[in-house]
Order: sequence, then structure tokens, then C-alpha cells
Amino acid sequence: MIGRTLGLYLAGRFIRSILGVFLTVFVLIYTLDFVELVRRTGDVADVPAIILAQLSLFRTPSIAEQILPFAILFGAMTALLNLSRKLELVVARAAGVSVWQFMFPPAMVAIAFGVFAVTVYNPVAARLKDMASTIETARLGNKSKNSGDKLFWVRQRSIDGQAIIRAERSTQSGAVLGQVTFFEFDKEGRFLDRIEAASATLRDGYWELTYARMTMPEQEPQTFEAYAVATNLTVDQVRQSFSSPESVPFWELPDLVDRTERAGLDATRYRLQFQSLLASPVLFVAMVLVAASVSLRFFRFGGVAKMVLGGVAAGFVLYVATQLIEDLGSAGILSTVVAAWSPAVVGSLLGTLALLYQEDG
Repeated sequence: MIGRTLGLYLAGRFIRSILGVFLTVFVLIYTLDFVELVRRTGDVADVPAIILAQLSLFRTPSIAEQILPFAILFGAMTALLNLSRKLELVVARAAGVSVWQFMFPPAMVAIAFGVFAVTVYNPVAARLKDMASTIETARLGNKSKNSGDKLFWVRQRSIDGQAIIRAERSTQSGAVLGQVTFFEFDKEGRFLDRIEAASATLRDGYWELTYARMTMPEQEPQTFEAYAVATNLTVDQVRQSFSSPESVPFWELPDLVDRTERAGLDATRYRLQFQSLLASPVLFVAMVLVAASVSLRFFRFGGVAKMVLGGVAAGFVLYVATQLIEDLGSAGILSTVVAAWSPAVVGSLLGTLALLYQEDG
């Protein structure tokens, strides 16, 4: 182990670099999202800019969460390159400090960031995203719809027949839908009517619609301030259809998995999300090891640009491999534990192997 002073110094350099990269990307995402919201809602006269700024601020953390591994990678590369450029690593090695000793503080920083991201940042980001969806539904309505947004679909049965539900937004784990459309059919499968509503809230045995407009064949459309549509869907079934795993806070995932399985539904996506979050600290350590394998070359030896480019490419390959394996896990081809943990473990082992080839102790 290295001394406390040197360890804290290295840890501080890595923390500043990682936070600098993450905050830079965070501000960039926020700015782009705010500009896009202003463009999409330009014809909504009663929505002030402060509401759009708040909406973007609530949406940005969940988007920025996806770039946390790259913030670790680029922050670690920046810190190591600066240490190498200023010959601080040369002095440390001359004092008998091996690469494994001065990489211990960065690894601990990566683990700390991973634990914080899973236990604090993820629940806060999920809550803010749900609040953003609520604000978007209440203040913007259908004016905020973007053609590229995801639509939610589900089929239900009830005492009145069948219905297909389409919603543009969902909040409260699918219990509240925004800009929802019901296509109702009788028990023989014949089309009855189409109901469009600003929102739909799931109650015990029925959907409560607000500002609904009913269109029936060969009849004039009818408008209702409140309307009820019967349903046999439960909260767990609706959550399965309308709530994405990324929108569920980390601390609620185990209970959600248990309730979903007891309801007889497939909980693979939620179990995979839970295991992926648990594996985040190991994935962050893998990013630090990848950064070290391409950033420890002395500047006077040259070839630093090629190694940095190689590190960026390795990070993207690891990210793509992680997404691919998670897709296999969500499809049931791989177990959720293997799909969630294998990219992080394999990445850490490959980074360690690269350092073993490059370093001598």
C-alpha cells in the first residue's frame, strides 16, 4: 500500500477529473434538451420558459446516468495523462511505487462512485424523471409529443369486451397515463368506438379518464370531462406493460420483482436491471483499468495519441458488448446474473491483463 498522503492526492485528482467530465456532459445534455423542448413547444403560449427549464432539469439526470461509465473512463484517462505529462508518475515509480499501488486509490474512487450512483443517484434520477413526466402531461399535453418518442401499448379485457390502449406517456409506474387512446371492441371483436383522453388513472376495476372525446361509427363525437372504462388489469400488470425498468428506483426493484412474479408475470427485465445496477461498481473499475492500460505511457516515448484513441475505442466496445449481452439476458437467452455481471468482470480481467503485459511490478 502507498502512503496516505499520496493516496489522497491521487484520489483527489481522479475525483476532480471524473466530476469535470460528468458535469460537462450533464450541462451539454441539459442545454440540448432545453433547446429541443423550446422548439417542440413553441406554439404553446401559456407555458413559461421557467417550466421548460425545470422540465429539462428533471429529465437530464436519467439521461446522464447512461454516460456515467464513459465519465469514469475519460476522467481516469485525463487524470493519468496529466500525471504522466507532469512526470508525477515517473517520480512515484522512482520512489518504488508500482502501478498496482498507485492504481489502488483510483479503483477505490471508482467503487465509491458506483455505490453512490446505484444507491443515491439512480433513485433520485428515477423520481425526477417521473416528476418530469407528470409536469409534461399536466402542462404541455399533446403539444409536447415528438414523433420519435416511444408509444406504450397494452390489450385488456373487461365485462364490456376488449380494448387496446395506446399512451404517449406514463407516470407512477403506469398507473397514470398521458395522452391516452382506447380502441374498444365488443365481445365478438367488432369495433365499437375510439376514446381519446388527456389522462387516464387506474382505479379498482376501471380507468378514470379526464377530458375524453368519444368517436363512434356514423355518429357525432361526444366530449366528457370525466369518463370511466372498465378494466380487469391490476397495478402489477399495468406496471409490466407501461413501466420501463430504468424508471424504477433501485431500492424498489426487489419488491417489484417479487410482486410481479407473484402476479404470474415475467420479471426478467426488472431482475436484469437490478443485477446490472449491482454490477455498476465493478464496471466502473473495469473502465479505470482500461484507462490505465492506455494512459500510462510516458510522453517522451511518443504514441500517446494512438493509445488514447485505443482507450476510447475499447471503452465503446465494452459498452456495446454490455448492451448486447443485456439484450440477450432480457430475451431469456442468458441468465440475468451472467448478462449483468459478465461484461464488468471480463472488462476488469482484460484491463488487468493489459497492465500485466505493460508493467513490471
